[in-house]
Amino acid sequence: MSYSKPLINIIESALFTSSEPLSLQAIANLFDDSKPSKNKIKELINELNNLYKERSYEIISVASGYRIQVKPGYDIWLKKLNKEKSSRYSKAFLETLVIIAYKQPVTRGEIEDIRGVAVNPQIIRNLLEFEWVKVVGHKETPGKPELLATTKKFLDYFNLKTLSELPSVNEIEAM
Repeated sequence: MSYSKPLINIIESALFTSSEPLSLQAIANLFDDSKPSKNKIKELINELNNLYKERSYEIISVASGYRIQVKPGYDIWLKKLNKEKSSRYSKAFLETLVIIAYKQPVTRGEIEDIRGVAVNPQIIRNLLEFEWVKVVGHKETPGKPELLATTKKFLDYFNLKTLSELPSVNEIEAM
């Protein structure tokens, strides 16, 4: 099948309309016959970003692939569009998430030992519901507690490609 639209426009359209980040393979799979190579797709994404230099949006790479998003610095205007309250997470929620991110895989009991207080089961349920955390196994101890670890959706939400991009513990303590 021959396409009448330039490849770069097809890739741009797919990125604009997708609700999830698109992997290079997912972009290549848009084409039946002459699939562009992953290197060609990366080249075109870089070309698009060059075109966007003076725009308010950019294509970024996260754990699951590529997505178009608004550049930092426009939030004071854009938050007026979203009448819902911004997502405010409790201190306990954030502490639990941070412990999972830095100590994974980790059990609920280990989180409680680190925090010094019991973890509300709803926090773990919410993290699982957001798909920021998943059960990756069970610890070989009595009761076989679940081992929790972060997911690609967690990385995507925080604009990370890998866990190694998380700030170091020293950087966090300096804040």
